[in-house]
Amino acid sequence: MTGRTAVVVGGGIGGLAAAVALYRRGWRVEVLERAPAVTEIGAGLSLWPNALRALDALGLAAAVLAVGAVEAGGGVRDRAGRWLSRTDNAQIERRHGWPLLMVHRAALVDVLAGALPADSLRPGTTVRGVWVTPDGAALVENGGGTVCADLVVGADGMRSTVRRSCWGEWPRPRYSGCTAWRMITDPTGLAADGAVHWGRGERIGYAAMPGGRFYCFAAATAPEGERSGDEPAELRRRFGMWPQPVPAMLAAVPPERVLRHDVYDLPALPSYARGPVALIGDAAHAMDPILGQGACQAIEDAVTLAACLDRHETAEALRCYDRLRRPRATCVARRSARTAALARLSWPPAALARDVAAFLVPAGVLLRSMDAVLRWSPPAARQVADR
Repeated sequence: MTGRTAVVVGGGIGGLAAAVALYRRGWRVEVLERAPAVTEIGAGLSLWPNALRALDALGLAAAVLAVGAVEAGGGVRDRAGRWLSRTDNAQIERRHGWPLLMVHRAALVDVLAGALPADSLRPGTTVRGVWVTPDGAALVENGGGTVCADLVVGADGMRSTVRRSCWGEWPRPRYSGCTAWRMITDPTGLAADGAVHWGRGERIGYAAMPGGRFYCFAAATAPEGERSGDEPAELRRRFGMWPQPVPAMLAAVPPERVLRHDVYDLPALPSYARGPVALIGDAAHAMDPILGQGACQAIEDAVTLAACLDRHETAEALRCYDRLRRPRATCVARRSARTAALARLSWPPAALARDVAAFLVPAGVLLRSMDAVLRWSPPAARQVADR
């Protein structure tokens, strides 16, 4: 089954993970990325044990651990700074065998891209469409011409050209009602456990990064497309009077590092595969970022797709991939949406009831509630064969 060709559309985390997984199984891989360089914007992300197991299957877990930071603890605070729930991250590692890791997106992309031959990466390449020929091959039209492949992996994000080409205009991403900011501080000298503060229709959080920096993230209910024209000032207006260390974190963020985007999710697709085309990551199941599972699910997708292709010819492998991945990713997306809805509560009695409930839930119960998400492991040969 070697010598097959794959075109991966999208050079982000999911696309690169898929490319690595296929390349290490003997596939000839091209990664088409429309940006002028294969890199990532300046923000952080969380890699939970499920993602680290997937990266371990790619042989990259050690390299990723070396560029990330493991926090001692974290949790949820209320608007006044009182702890509602706390998490001992050492318990996560004891329970699941891997820690919760914070990493800069660009550092993770560098690790993944470094595992591929340089000539397999084609930045500055815009994909215009994907078609399937009568004999089952896939044609990828791009700015440099048309490429024929045995497999196309659509890893081109929430507004995927691959999905639009092969699945049609439906379903379109839907606005969640929430806008979000992401940023990374300069080195601060602050000693703080990671936390997210829940307010009324707003939340803000932070997590330690390597080098004394922090990844900060915030979200608020807002009209779609609304922009202030001065996002650092908007953050100070909304969160500058929240309890420390929130104001100190915001003060340590260079203005040019503040990123803002509206949050969308994707209605459930009927399938993640059509013919020789598979969707992964946000192209298949864009979800609210509140659980920190977007990148984790994309890496799971990549490893599962490659495992299915190990055991089956392409058409059956993609059916296997869909059967393994779609129920799980849909479940995680729905859980993310439910949690985000709780965090966005703005009616004072409802927000108070939410905070009281969070305070009363024992830490062990909260930890066990994440088992269904975090205990995932790459599929064994038997699981793939049975599918």
